[in-house]
Amino acid sequence: MKQFEKIIDKLKERRVELEMRLNKIEQNLRMPHDRDSEEQALEREEDDVLKAFDENTREELQQIYNALDRVKRNEYGTCVTCENSIPVERLDILPYTDRCVECADEK
Repeated sequence: MKQFEKIIDKLKERRVELEMRLNKIEQNLRMPHDRDSEEQALEREEDDVLKAFDENTREELQQIYNALDRVKRNEYGTCVTCENSIPVERLDILPYTDRCVECADEK
């Protein structure tokens, strides 16, 4: 796991960043809407954007949680499909990936 130290640190930093982002999104979605109907329409549009952003953030965060779980199980860097090593260069670009390039292409 020593060779993945910097990548794992990046995963942890990204996890904190996404958790903070989710918190802000949730706070914004809880805010009451304005009484003005035009303003309400704009706020509802903003809510739709925030909800989509929330969903994407949760998906990425779940992938990070999964990757950190693989670290704990000492399985990080191993393809879940073929069990070959995932190149460090791939993990550096996509640190939460659980598949090598070949298996990801097949999926």
